[in-house]
Order: sequence, then C-alpha cells, then structure tokens
Amino acid sequence: MHGPAIKSVEAAAKTVGIDVQHVKIQVPADLDDALLTITNRRESVLVLEDAVINICSTQLAHAATKHRFPTIFGLSMFVEAGGLMAYGPNRPEMWRRAATFVHKIRSGAKPGELPVEQPVRFDLVINVKTAQGLRLMIPPSLLLRADQVIE
Repeated sequence: MHGPAIKSVEAAAKTVGIDVQHVKIQVPADLDDALLTITNRRESVLVLEDAVINICSTQLAHAATKHRFPTIFGLSMFVEAGGLMAYGPNRPEMWRRAATFVHKIRSGAKPGELPVEQPVRFDLVINVKTAQGLRLMIPPSLLLRADQVIE
C-alpha cells in the first residue's frame, strides 16, 4: 500500500545521507514489537498512515514522548496526542471536495468522467511542548510557517 511513498522517502533520505529502516505494523498486536525496534534505535520516526496506524497512532505518539524520539505524522490529531509534528493534506478540505464529487454523481455525472484531483492545501502542525521535551529547537521560521502550533 505504501510502496510509492516508501520509495519517495528512501530517495529523499538518500540525498541527505539518512538510513531508512522500515517497521511494519500490520495489526494492532504488532505495535509492541515495532515500538521495541524503534526505541532500541532511538531515532526519528515518520509514520505513514493506514487503517491500523490510525488505530495505533495515539499509542505510538505517547510511546515516542516516553522514549524520547521525534515523530512525524500525517494527521494533526496525533500531534495533539504528543507527536512532534504533522504534515499532510488538509482533511476537512479533502472531505469537502469528496462531498462535491458525491453531489455531482448523485446529480447524474458519471464517476469515470470526473477529473482526478490532488490535494492542494497541506497543513503543518508542530507540538512545541514535545519539542522541548525532546530538547529540540524548532527554528522560528518553521514555527511561523506552521498552520498550528501546540504549546
């Protein structure tokens, strides 16, 4: 499911000399072993979303705070739970666009004739309290660009 995203992450990481290690969580029961692997390395974690991760992400955010490793999520709710930051498509905007498509289809439009859209609005959310707990200094310029800063 995450194939293209993983390839993009690996390519970007390679350009700056970062080693990427994949930790798969396929069912919620995998979370404990994944956390053990992550906490033994004590590095940063980029969390790619799927249904299982959405169930486990709050627990993952709490573990990240406890074991002091920075996490980046795609949803702001996990930053509110203690993750360091989130960057991803603005969900309410995506839902509004989806509702527009539903309306068009219910009004007689053929789904196959509707254009494919990509998100155009992305949100950056930073948890300053978590950053302080991790002894990380978030540059003021990044805080100014954030859509939401959690104190």
